[in-house]
Amino acid sequence: MKPTARTIAPSSGTPGPSTDLRTSMSGVRLALAAPAAGTARAWAERLEFALVDLSAHLRAHGVANDPGGWSHEVLTAAPRLSNAVGHLTREHDQIIGLVGSILARLGPHDPTMGVERVRDLGLALLERLSRHRQRGSDLLFEAYLGDIGGES
Repeated sequence: MKPTARTIAPSSGTPGPSTDLRTSMSGVRLALAAPAAGTARAWAERLEFALVDLSAHLRAHGVANDPGGWSHEVLTAAPRLSNAVGHLTREHDQIIGLVGSILARLGPHDPTMGVERVRDLGLALLERLSRHRQRGSDLLFEAYLGDIGGES
């Protein structure tokens, strides 16, 4: 049986998904950095594995926005952050869309797919995702640990 994107973790080469979002992001970064000259088809397959793994983590992370998830907990604890939570939720959906658009570019692994363009898109995706994660961390800090003042 030939391994597929759903059976092999790109970051480790072993069955199953990577353990967390950060590891999954590293798998994408490694796949993007791999040489593609003369091996564009294999490069695209490796990147596809990594992107499918990342997509699975992003979709699982999105469950946090469902009722009872972290975003609802934040809104209960700090209703003043509703705009920021809404922004993060919309941004999350856009990032999932970006992963899908890169996967679509890989298509049937055409060697003329424009490796450099796909690399640029992949690196932009990782940068956006890193900033998204930081904004999420900042939001959680502000909701639960931030000093709202008034005490000395």
